[in-house]
Amino acid sequence: MPAGPFPPPPDPHRPPPPYADGPYTDPRAGVPRAASPTHRTYPWLPPAPPPPRPHRAPRHAPLGHHSDLRRLRRAYRWQRRTATLAALGYFVLFLVLSAFAPSLMTGTTAGVPIGLLLAVGQVPVTWLAVALYEATARRRVDPLAELIRRQAVVDARREATR
Repeated sequence: MPAGPFPPPPDPHRPPPPYADGPYTDPRAGVPRAASPTHRTYPWLPPAPPPPRPHRAPRHAPLGHHSDLRRLRRAYRWQRRTATLAALGYFVLFLVLSAFAPSLMTGTTAGVPIGLLLAVGQVPVTWLAVALYEATARRRVDPLAELIRRQAVVDARREATR
């Protein structure tokens, strides 16, 4: 095409003129490129992460390091051990007596073998263990859990206002 008073038509594969000639550095590769289009050319690449926000120290201790959580874990651990030892301790006692004291287990009281009385006694002992578990939960564990729950709500409100 002869050179004339009109400029040549734009190349569709070339970026617009202000960016066509200046080199730039691709932030992902760190390599200088010939030109940069005004839009993202690779939509399948994830966007660059936002810059990290400056860290502010909390005004209060985080909830995970609170002494109430340690107290709650200790109370819950005591509760589980007490109830478990009450139920399993009686059962182990029954098994040991059955194995090592058969004469005691076959003896009778009011015409009923002692082994049968001890076996039937496991049901009330299990109920007692459940009642003990519930009582210690109400007395020791639930108040601590409610306190921590209230503090978590307060902490969440504090974080929401930041």
